[in-house]
Amino acid sequence: MVSICGMDCCEQCGRKEECGGCTETGGHPFGGSCIAAEQIQKGGHDAFLRLKSTLIAEINSLGIENLQVSDLNLLNGFYVNLEYPLANGQSVKLLKDDYVYLGNQIEIPGSDRCYGLVADEQYILVCTYGCGGADPQIVLYKKR
Repeated sequence: MVSICGMDCCEQCGRKEECGGCTETGGHPFGGSCIAAEQIQKGGHDAFLRLKSTLIAEINSLGIENLQVSDLNLLNGFYVNLEYPLANGQSVKLLKDDYVYLGNQIEIPGSDRCYGLVADEQYILVCTYGCGGADPQIVLYKKR
């Protein structure tokens, strides 16, 4: 089953039964929103590619050491929505589990940690984490 963006997301998703499918839900998998479907429905596939290119340029211009990204992938919120510890001892999740974002994972040279990137039309989140998302730390969270 091909989705609105032309990718075969549904076949790769282990939660497709509870999702409803991209095409069937009009681009609102899990009752949330998909950045690709939303952009394509507003302005076509070119609009989605422009947004992706703009986000890549914005992330690369942040000046974060060893952070260079060449592509962004569609990522389910429930997969990348880590719980971050705050200075006051509380923890916070910054994303929505029922959204599909653009993001990537970049290994940090000489470290056992990775950068995690997640972005949409409104925000960019850069974090670091260990194996399996352990010990996540916010590097940057900013409104675009």
